[in-house]
Amino acid sequence: MSTTDAAHNEAALGFIGFGNMAQAMARGLIESHTCSGSRITACAAHFDKLQKNAAALGVQPAQTAAEVVEASDLVILAVKPYQVAQVVESVRDALANKIVISVAAGCDFDFYETILASGTHHLSTIPNTPIAVGHGVIACENRHSLTEDEYALFTGIFGQIALIEPVDTKLLSTASSVAGCGPAFAAMFLEALSDAGVKHGLPRATAYRLASQMMLGTAALQLATGEHPGAMKDAVCSPGGTTIKGVAALEKGGFRSSIISAVDATKGE
Repeated sequence: MSTTDAAHNEAALGFIGFGNMAQAMARGLIESHTCSGSRITACAAHFDKLQKNAAALGVQPAQTAAEVVEASDLVILAVKPYQVAQVVESVRDALANKIVISVAAGCDFDFYETILASGTHHLSTIPNTPIAVGHGVIACENRHSLTEDEYALFTGIFGQIALIEPVDTKLLSTASSVAGCGPAFAAMFLEALSDAGVKHGLPRATAYRLASQMMLGTAALQLATGEHPGAMKDAVCSPGGTTIKGVAALEKGGFRSSIISAVDATKGE
């Protein structure tokens, strides 16, 4: 076992904020056996709700952000973006000796440089919800202040449950639109495809399984081969066959332009 492997097997994680994304991250780490719940501490605004959510995962609940920071090597800031500055203020000095990972959208390196103590090591990221089942994406800003070993610790832990994709600061919001908002768009496609199956006689549970496995398999095939999606589409479209007729119907309905417009909408364009 390497030094980095040993470190990530022993590192303690803390979540300041334990909403849907933080719980998805914790679940992914625990269910993949990357990290036990006993090594994860979390706090949230409503302690009663936190206790229930923490108990479901075996995570340690804390009353305050200060308790989380004290118990953790890596501190994940998982509150709403507008709450970040206020939350950090109460633990600013304590965070100076920790690895700080942000999952708050729109909070980049320059922002944290203004609210964290000078010299604090931090990295801004945008994860997505499939991280809960070990198939996530974490887009991260390629500008950060982590040391080489600290960054290796971060990737060693979260690389077990997500593709980690560094991008330029100016592209972080676009990466968030594609990977972070994308699960909602994909779920809509899954639902629509399943509805079509039901319309033509498939039981709904069967339609969902077929559509979900098809999406999983198609994505896995592209990642494994690096093949252009257009070539993958062409490989299924026999001349005069049923698939090309379906593709033509999608094009007639503005399928591609609708997806692009959806991403544009997330960016306010």
